[in-house]
Amino acid sequence: MERVSWGIIGCGDVTEVKSGPGFQKATGSALVAVMRRNGDLARDYARRHGVPRAYDRADDLIADPNVDAVYIATPPSSHADLSLRVAEAGKPCLVEKPMASTHEDCLRMLDAFRARRVPLWVAYYRRALPRFLLVRDLLRSGAIGRVTSVHVEVSAPLMRGEPIWRVDPVVAGAGLFFDLGSHCVDLFDFLCGPVTGAAGFAFNTGGAYAVEDVTVGAFSIADGVVATGVWNFNAPGKTDIMTFLGSDGALRTPIFSDTDVEITRGDETRAHDIRNPPHVHQPLIQSIVNELRGEGHCESTGESGARASRVLEQCVSQYYSHGAPNAARGQRGLEHRA
Repeated sequence: MERVSWGIIGCGDVTEVKSGPGFQKATGSALVAVMRRNGDLARDYARRHGVPRAYDRADDLIADPNVDAVYIATPPSSHADLSLRVAEAGKPCLVEKPMASTHEDCLRMLDAFRARRVPLWVAYYRRALPRFLLVRDLLRSGAIGRVTSVHVEVSAPLMRGEPIWRVDPVVAGAGLFFDLGSHCVDLFDFLCGPVTGAAGFAFNTGGAYAVEDVTVGAFSIADGVVATGVWNFNAPGKTDIMTFLGSDGALRTPIFSDTDVEITRGDETRAHDIRNPPHVHQPLIQSIVNELRGEGHCESTGESGARASRVLEQCVSQYYSHGAPNAARGQRGLEHRA
């Protein structure tokens, strides 16, 4: 395939800088169509980004003969339904994270794409960012000795005011733990190996919305590594750190912010000054385009995305096993927003 022509379903905020331009700037790639339920907004996006066609129906974009592959950038509740339509059309698909509202939906998606023998990827773009490729290389090279444990701390002040879809369990599947914590869980998998066991507790401490705002998790990972994490979205300020402890030192990296990677061995700390590209999805997009052109392989697959969703569910299952949040969560997938 000389050039991969993409269509985007759901050209909202995430596609303005993070992802959308990446489809145009990646080598061998072009963005040829976008879709949003509000046709005026779809056409405005197309005009501003130089995209030839705009649609207000997902099926029209999927059926466009000039669209080779589809990126689904809608909230999680619509991922399964939309991706199944893409699979039925026999087209490759990149779906936003988390892969779906439930692990069960992830498995349905995997089955559909396997049946049609077309690839499915999930937009855990950190797997292709230079920062985390460096971290993986450092860990594999023994920069801190044998990795023995990992700890994640992510915190932010409580969101108040008008509710948004990220804290609506019908749309998001759960709270900010699914939205932001999913990246952390996927990084466990990418940097250390698949999570082999997970347990967690989730709580609503602020009463600002129905979903959990504090989650703690414990994880066993391949090769005898253990991990812990605290995702606190009712905190006085922001924290963003992933710490790897090894037999000979420690490595610290931010997950979301664009600051240095640090390695400490004994009394010496070395900083690696590495920065994110302007469009953080672009390296992942490039790896997908390369795979479609027979020139490489993308590491953020439907299989790895489904593993992350399984672990996320295990961490919040206790919270959603009773009460009103569970009733709302049971309706996930019924709304399809683009």
